[in-house]
Amino acid sequence: MNYIKNTVNLSAGTVEEKRAEIKEYFLQTYELDEKLFDLIKDEKCFYKQPNRLRHPLIFYFGHTATFFINKLTLANILPNRVNKDFESKFAVGVDEMSWDDLESKNYKWPTVDETKDYRAQVKQIILELIDTIEFTMPINWESPMWVIMMGIEHENIHVETSSVLLRELGYKYISQDEIFEYVNEESSSYPQNELLAVKGGEVLIEKDRAKPDFYGWDNEFSFHKSHINNFEASKYLVSNGEFLEFVKDGGYNKPEFFSSEGKEWLDFTQAKHPTFWIKEEDDKYFLREINREIPLPLNYPVDINVYEAEAFCKYKSLQLGYEVRLPSEDEYYRLYDYVKADEKDANIGLKQFNQSPVDKYEFDGFYDVTGNVWQWSLTPTYPFDDFETHPIYDDFTTPTFDDRHALMKGGSFISLGNEILREARYAFRKHFFQHAGFRYVKSDNEYRTKLNDNVYETDESIAQYCEFHYGDENFGVKNFCVNSVELLKPYLENVKTKKALDLGCSVGRSTFELAQHFDEVTGIDFSANFINVGVKLKKYDSLTFKVKKEGDIAQEKSVSLKDFDLDNIKENVSFMQGDACNLKDVYSGYDLIFCSNLIDRLYYPQKFLDDVPNRVNDGGLLVLLSPYTWLEEYTPKENWLGGYIKDNKEVSTLETLKTELNGYELVDTIDVPFVIKETNRKFQHTISQMSIWKKK
Repeated sequence: MNYIKNTVNLSAGTVEEKRAEIKEYFLQTYELDEKLFDLIKDEKCFYKQPNRLRHPLIFYFGHTATFFINKLTLANILPNRVNKDFESKFAVGVDEMSWDDLESKNYKWPTVDETKDYRAQVKQIILELIDTIEFTMPINWESPMWVIMMGIEHENIHVETSSVLLRELGYKYISQDEIFEYVNEESSSYPQNELLAVKGGEVLIEKDRAKPDFYGWDNEFSFHKSHINNFEASKYLVSNGEFLEFVKDGGYNKPEFFSSEGKEWLDFTQAKHPTFWIKEEDDKYFLREINREIPLPLNYPVDINVYEAEAFCKYKSLQLGYEVRLPSEDEYYRLYDYVKADEKDANIGLKQFNQSPVDKYEFDGFYDVTGNVWQWSLTPTYPFDDFETHPIYDDFTTPTFDDRHALMKGGSFISLGNEILREARYAFRKHFFQHAGFRYVKSDNEYRTKLNDNVYETDESIAQYCEFHYGDENFGVKNFCVNSVELLKPYLENVKTKKALDLGCSVGRSTFELAQHFDEVTGIDFSANFINVGVKLKKYDSLTFKVKKEGDIAQEKSVSLKDFDLDNIKENVSFMQGDACNLKDVYSGYDLIFCSNLIDRLYYPQKFLDDVPNRVNDGGLLVLLSPYTWLEEYTPKENWLGGYIKDNKEVSTLETLKTELNGYELVDTIDVPFVIKETNRKFQHTISQMSIWKKK
């Protein structure tokens, strides 16, 4: 059976056929998400954190609806928000990133009923858009309908991740009503695993952004090719029974089986068995499923994280007398192709609400090549050739290019939509749990466990901004970030210097520079890709990036905060992801808000002017730098603050600012030039106007 039917073919059919298909797909996913949250017994439980590295459950209940609105607003498809407050609170906080604000004190969460009402409003908006939005076939990256599909596939992901959080929630808080179908096939025995041959061959991943058959995330597109030699892979996923041998042999008490990171996790958690196992006093084990507990089924796949899987492989190697390990991503693809996995039946797509025996679904001698549980690989997520981020979701993958997120393959029993496709590439931090198990391989194929090494050569814009912020001066023009803060210094003499906000901080140089003058500086940018540069500069000794010289020739450069005498102030700096047109309430009470080359890149700058000035303390400064380069690709023309003619009069941005910032005194304006290097022989020379405003 081919499970691709669970998503939508974006290249075949008419516009009206796609409207009907996408509407059905949206309703299925949206209602399934809500049905899952119906398992929570008491509304008070919506405000519990099943995992201290994640938000309370109410966040995820609202987040998937907010995602639709935020992305459609960014794409200029929706002119108005539904609920500004919700679309700020429910916006960010999904992976354990440094810029995720998980502090509960910073949130006053809405009630469950309010969130349900909000979801209902969003549902009607999306249904109306599906009926009326103009698009052509095929639906590709450029299509407005792609943004709708993005929201649906994003919610599919959260159906699965929320099910894991419910599994981590205390059993007493979860209804045991069987609102989804369980299949009971557990056994106290398990099949003995063995290694089977996989014939080598070519692995090819080729997905076209212009004409994709199915929706895909940024990391799936472009081109990847490799050759895999013959290897052997375990016939079955590692079962609870096979893993129990490791547990009973004291595997968790033997740190030599764990990597250095694994030892840290082991020391921190003091784990003695898989997290979803429950050990009773008489040494009997039970398994926590999503909303029930059952005697440990030894014939089901074990559900663990990467560190546990790696440790088991070292243990198993000793038992076997030769090395086995986790497969690489390419070895998984080769196994997938070898058994024609896309033609086989599997426990996937919510066929049932639990795992199944590891010897139930056969794939030409192997079992569970797809489905049942995700399968960890040893490959950290990395970009394929010609990788590009989607402009409406530019931080889906790039924050995970850090060698700390392992790719997992094949999908689980609850995987839906894009997750079940061969090309799907999802990665989680190695200590996370995600209905994920593993199989092991015996292989002499080459592999690397570190692919990125903090190099940004795959994203030209990030590398270009790294050079702009931290690179060489050109044509005698001073570094823009340094010069802007230096020019501002005289105006800080009579201003409190406790707390500053660098809004639109990009890759963070001005944030660090401001920290030389303020006790506490927060850098906020819409793009997690940009703030990740600042985060890494805080965390690591150096950051490496590649600057284009000519054509495909690039120069590798390395920078460090120590190079600029900024290492001593880095603890005063923090970075957060945020929308300048819809900031969270917590970002208030600043002595300075500094906005560099921001306002003419906002989708709705008037909303910025209506809100951000109120976040400055009395007597504080609002500093705006901009070359006033208004472009419709960033800001719809009706939202421009200047640069147009109205009633036969030229309207300048500065005049608009004078009108709108009526609670401020314009202290001064200063021209600040800057040069951006594109290649060795191509540069952009621009002059930004810095306007300094003092709150009355």
